[in-house]
Amino acid sequence: MTDYRIQRDSLGEVKVPKDRYYGAQTQRAVVNFPISGMNLPRSFIRAQGLIKAAAAEANRRSGELEAKMANAIIHAAEEVISGKWDEHFVVDVYQAGAGTSQNMNANEVIASRAAELLGGEPGDISLVHPNDHVNRGQSTNDTIHVAINIAAAEEIVHQLLPAMDELIKTIEEKAESFADIIKSGRTHLQDAVPLKVGQELMGYAYAIRHARQGIAESLPFLYQIGLGGNAVGTGINTPTGYADAAIGEIASRTGLPFCQPDNRFTFMQNTGAAFKTSAALKNLAIHLGKMASDLRLLSSGPRTGIAEMRLPPVQPGSSIMPGKVNPVMAEMMNMICIQVIGNDSALTAAGEHAQLELNVMMPVIAHNLLHSITILSNGMVAFDKRCLQGLEVDEKRCREWMEHSLSLATALNPSLGYDQAAEIAKQAFSEEKTIREIVREKGYLSDEEADKVLDPNHMIP
Repeated sequence: MTDYRIQRDSLGEVKVPKDRYYGAQTQRAVVNFPISGMNLPRSFIRAQGLIKAAAAEANRRSGELEAKMANAIIHAAEEVISGKWDEHFVVDVYQAGAGTSQNMNANEVIASRAAELLGGEPGDISLVHPNDHVNRGQSTNDTIHVAINIAAAEEIVHQLLPAMDELIKTIEEKAESFADIIKSGRTHLQDAVPLKVGQELMGYAYAIRHARQGIAESLPFLYQIGLGGNAVGTGINTPTGYADAAIGEIASRTGLPFCQPDNRFTFMQNTGAAFKTSAALKNLAIHLGKMASDLRLLSSGPRTGIAEMRLPPVQPGSSIMPGKVNPVMAEMMNMICIQVIGNDSALTAAGEHAQLELNVMMPVIAHNLLHSITILSNGMVAFDKRCLQGLEVDEKRCREWMEHSLSLATALNPSLGYDQAAEIAKQAFSEEKTIREIVREKGYLSDEEADKVLDPNHMIP
């Protein structure tokens, strides 16, 4: 049987589990929002801890908090930063607008833990008050928005970009390994002129590299954080120098160049950096999804498909067909990319719901943005390790498909003209012969000329 303590807020008394650090407002949110069972992620909770520690330090310097209390709040916030109290962050993603419940969850946990550090009991607001002390100089409206930016920036710098770099490196290494293998190109899923496997793979690498550039370009916007803007951007109830001190503390603790926004009111009204970042993530998803789909198609078979490439077998592929192995890592990547594109659509809709001085859809913006970063980061690491690093090319298969490709007729255009080359291709198809065989049979070119003209190496600049 759960033991409870009684906590009070402006609406009255609330029973709170005695072993929880959170208080009345968080408990109300637990009761009010039993929606998804999902909470905002570790990266976001860490960001909340960073904000509360930085705010307490700024308030200590300005004299708004006496040193003993400020130090207790900072200590408690640092424990939140480290993940020590994650189980006490219990508010559902789909919660009160703007994330008021999420902000109060952090305020109450840190206040209770700080009170405990000062010799009191969790929930003793006479020692440390969640609003008056932990939330001093802050509002949900600036802290949740700032937490989105901090969490996204940290995850991009420390997880996503390194994962992208390793993925690009692997693709480029594979491109170099297979640089001289010639294969049939395909457009509209039909035979097209030759290219080299290395060229095809480098196409993927450069697309992802360009996507990386777009993501990196979003970082300066994420680094602009309006902490100190408080409710609407005016900085009400904050002492002089508070914003600079708090933001400087966050920059120091993270090692990232967080700074004041160009315009604090723009920051408060819009979660523009999140939308810019999500759009860049969607662009990455499009390119990753295309590559994964290509690899699934090019490895199709192994005997009745294209089968030019071989993906590492990582698990059985069927519960009924023995020996079947599916391209599961590529399928996983496709699912990730579909989700990221969907997340961006949710962010776009949430952005449209910004009104006047605030976008109250910030919790769903945070959830979808950070979800995209997480699954892309983890997905690229797994795809690199479990798929791309073991990618092989069947050179014999590539050569056979290339020899039978009707697109070789393209090389006849300069000497025979388009119309005659088209007739040769039609005849080769109807008679199930190669272009080379028809050219020789009809005497259009000598054997020596045919070998030269129809050599795929001569068709690739």
